[in-house]
Amino acid sequence: MTTIEGNLQQVRGAIATACEQVGRTVDSVRLLAVSKTFGPDAVVQAWRAGQDAFGENYIQEGVEKMLAVREQCPQALLQWHCIGPIQSNKTRLVATHFDWVQSVDRLKIAQRLSEQRPPEAPPLQVCLQVNVDGGANKAGVAPDALEALAEAVAPLPRLRLRGLMCIPEPAETWEAQVAVFQRARALFDRLNERGYGLDTLSMGMSENLPAAIAAGSTLVRVGRGVFGFRARKTTG
Repeated sequence: MTTIEGNLQQVRGAIATACEQVGRTVDSVRLLAVSKTFGPDAVVQAWRAGQDAFGENYIQEGVEKMLAVREQCPQALLQWHCIGPIQSNKTRLVATHFDWVQSVDRLKIAQRLSEQRPPEAPPLQVCLQVNVDGGANKAGVAPDALEALAEAVAPLPRLRLRGLMCIPEPAETWEAQVAVFQRARALFDRLNERGYGLDTLSMGMSENLPAAIAAGSTLVRVGRGVFGFRARKTTG
C-alpha cells in the first residue's frame, strides 16, 4: 500500500465517522483531494486508490498536471476543480480545461467563463465563494451580496450554478467551527428556498472536517491529509 493510498483510507474513515456522529450517510459527502503543488505521480497514485476528484489552486500548474496525467488516467475518469482565485487573464484556461470552478465571487469572472467555455464541452459546474465570516484576507462575495450574484450567474450560458464554497478563518473550538459553517448552510438553504436547486456545499478541510460535516457540507477539500505536507508556492 502506498502512503497516499493509506492516507485516503484514513480520510475516508474520518468522513465516515463524522457522518455517523451526526446521522448522515457516508455517501452524502464527497472528498475533493487538493493536489496543488504535488506532481502528476501523486495524482496517479490517488486515482489508482479510487480517488477521482482533484482540486487545484494554481491554474497554470493545474492545467499542466491534467495534460501530464492523461496517458495514465483517462481524462473522462477524472474531475478537476478550480478552487483558487481567478484573474481575468486566466479565465480562458479555466473555462477550457476544468470541470468545476468553486471560486467565483465576481460577475465579471463568471461572464468570462461563460463566454470562453467551449461550446462542445459540457457546462462548467460553478460554486459561488462566499466570505461567510468577513475575514479580511479571504476572497469571496459578502453574504449580503450573494443573492444578487447568484441571480446574475444562474442564467449564464454554458455554466451551471451548483452551490456555495467557503473558507472561513480558523476557529479554536468545535462550537465556533460549527457556528461559522452553519452561516454558510443558512445562505445555501435560503438560495434553495428561492428556487436555485443547489446541491453542493463545499466547506471543510483537514483541520475542521467534522464540524463542516455536522453543519451540512456535501464536499470536503483535503490536501495535507491525502498527499502530506506541501512546498510553498506563491504564483500560478
